[in-house]
Amino acid sequence: MSRNQNTHRNGLEGPEPEERQRPVGRRNSQGIRVDPEVEAEHEPRRTIISAYVADEPGVLARVSGLFHRRQFNIESLTVGPTQNEGYSRITLVIEEPEPGIEQAKKQLNKVLPVVHVRELDPDPVARELVILKVNGDEPDKVQAITEMYDGETLDAGPRTISVQITGDESKIDDAIDAYEQFGIREIARTGQAALARGEEETARVDETHT
Repeated sequence: MSRNQNTHRNGLEGPEPEERQRPVGRRNSQGIRVDPEVEAEHEPRRTIISAYVADEPGVLARVSGLFHRRQFNIESLTVGPTQNEGYSRITLVIEEPEPGIEQAKKQLNKVLPVVHVRELDPDPVARELVILKVNGDEPDKVQAITEMYDGETLDAGPRTISVQITGDESKIDDAIDAYEQFGIREIARTGQAALARGEEETARVDETHT
C-alpha cells in the first residue's frame, strides 16, 4: 500500500479502521477492561489489610468509597480507636487475585488521612463478635450451646433469647450453625479486628503520628 493510500483525510498516518487490532478481554461494570492473562493466572485469595488512619471527618467514607469504585470484594470492614488519641485502625478482609490485593494497598496509601497500610500475616491475632437472637422455646438448650462456646446471654424473654459469642472466625461460624436448630431471628456480626502477632508492630508510625 502506498503512503498516500495509508494516510487518512486528516493527514495522520496509520492503518485503516478495519485493519486495526482489537483489544481482547472483558470489561467490568464501569467499562474498565480486565486483562485476561491477569485474570486467568491469579486465583483469588483471602487476606486481612490493616490501615492506621488519622481521625478526620469522612475518612471511613473515603476508604469504603475507594473500595466500592474499584469493585474490590470486601468481606468485612471494621474501624475503631487505637492506643493513640486522634488515630483509628481500619481492618479490611478482602478476597481478590494477587494484583487486586496489591492495588488495594496502593490505593489505600493514596488516601490522605491514611498513615500506614500493611497486609497482615496469614495467622494474625484476629477476633470478632456476633450477637444472635433466637427463638426462646428451648431456653435450657440455648444456654447449653452458649456455655459451650463461652458466650453470654444478653437478653432472655418468653419468646426470644439474645446471646453474644466472641472468638475467631471459625468459632463464630460454628456457633451460628449450632444455633440454627432453634431458629435464628437476627444476627449482628462485627467483622474481624486484628493485630500482628508477637512484638511485630501492626502499624509503623513515627512520633508525629502518635
